[in-house]
Amino acid sequence: MQDIVSGLTLFADPFGLLALVVGVFIGTVIGAIPGLSTVMAISIALPFTFSLEPIAGLLLLVGVYKGGMYGGAISAILINTPGTPAASCTMLDGYPMAKQGRARSALEMALYASCFGDLVSTFVLILSASWLAGFALDFGPSELFALVVFALVIVAGVAAQEKVKGFLAMAVGLGLATVGMDMITGEQRFVFNVTELNAGLSLVPVLIGLFALPEVFEMYSAQEKNKPAAPLGENRLSAKVFFGYWKTLVRSSVIGVVLGVIPGLGPTPAAFFSYGEAKRKSKDPDSFGKGNVEGVAAAEAANSAVGGASMVPLLALGIPADVITAVILGAFMIHGLQPGPLMFHTNINIIYALFMGMLVGSILLFVIGRSSIPILGRLLNIKSSLLLPGVLVLCMFGAYGVNKSMFDVMVMFGMGVLGYVMVLLRFPRAPLLIGFVLGPLLENTFRQSLLMSHGQYEFFVSSLISKVFWAFTALYLLSALYKLVKPKPKALSANLSVDTPSH
Repeated sequence: MQDIVSGLTLFADPFGLLALVVGVFIGTVIGAIPGLSTVMAISIALPFTFSLEPIAGLLLLVGVYKGGMYGGAISAILINTPGTPAASCTMLDGYPMAKQGRARSALEMALYASCFGDLVSTFVLILSASWLAGFALDFGPSELFALVVFALVIVAGVAAQEKVKGFLAMAVGLGLATVGMDMITGEQRFVFNVTELNAGLSLVPVLIGLFALPEVFEMYSAQEKNKPAAPLGENRLSAKVFFGYWKTLVRSSVIGVVLGVIPGLGPTPAAFFSYGEAKRKSKDPDSFGKGNVEGVAAAEAANSAVGGASMVPLLALGIPADVITAVILGAFMIHGLQPGPLMFHTNINIIYALFMGMLVGSILLFVIGRSSIPILGRLLNIKSSLLLPGVLVLCMFGAYGVNKSMFDVMVMFGMGVLGYVMVLLRFPRAPLLIGFVLGPLLENTFRQSLLMSHGQYEFFVSSLISKVFWAFTALYLLSALYKLVKPKPKALSANLSVDTPSH
């Protein structure tokens, strides 16, 4: 009880509450603007948390995360351009509703479904994280090594359709993590006589360069004119209509929670999977894609439910499930905190404060989202030529502010070029970042295991937990290899349909 009171005291700090409000608003606004993704928002926001108390900084990032998950639906519905990849599923029915004069109704359903899915996943996080952390106390270096290998394999394999590119990106991230001074021997590795590299590459410049700059480059190169936003209309969504889809909301939230816990999947597969399930179980499946509000509900409830669920492996095991939780992990580490089972004993008050912040954040999302719907419709008409220079300045400020070093700005631009090339070549960037974040943990647990076992490799499979994770890893790699070498059936039917004239 004392820990709960301590956590409530931390959360009730005015700066923490203000940070949460500001984070939700920023996430909603940036998520609504095409090209400025939630990952970009949270990347730019990270440097601003350095001067804040740990809980205030974490609540700022959580607020951006929550707001961004809903914000992407706004542009998807009003201008047929998803603000986030997951919102591309919301667009299927949201934009047809907007063309029918029901844009306000679609936006309200997206908001209410997002809040519903977010609340469900937050309660799952609160109920399961502590239990999972208690189980994780049995993890030693060998078990942690097996867990990190499993997480990296899943992220690399699931993050992209072409799994080979995912594994190559992950390998690059692991390689970048080795730059700097060896923590055990003190030897310099891959520094090339550059003094600034002795401490390794900083997370923030790598993150901003990898995810924020490529989006700026893409928007500059596209040179597309802004699409006019659809009028909101007067049709409002009634409570009766919203709760009439309670089965879809619950099912989609459960799908989002299950897929959110698995590293590497994220909100986009959850949105499309739940959308497909809603269509399959609907009494009128033909109306999907033509302006069915149930499709909006299914997509938004699922992608928002991923948020709280993805925090479960982060807080309980110290393993990020996606790019955004990798950034939040970096925020923990910057403030001298290490998520994982020990944190539930050493800093349980911060955990409780974070839980409370996530619950209140769902309520703030409802309030801010509901009140800002008319404003955000006009915001989408801002020219990108006016917006992007400010974004670029914020990127440079964020990279420089970490160590007050122009070298970090150079690293940011170097990673920006790498990230843009990866986008052009269709390489996934998430495995690279998570490989970079988890690389030190992978190396340390590997070397600790060898030291404890006096060089005996059997130590890595000496416990039941490590055997289970190695078995899962082997099964996944075998299934991925099978799909890679499996002969693809020839599309004879497609060719026949092209050659056959229609009657």
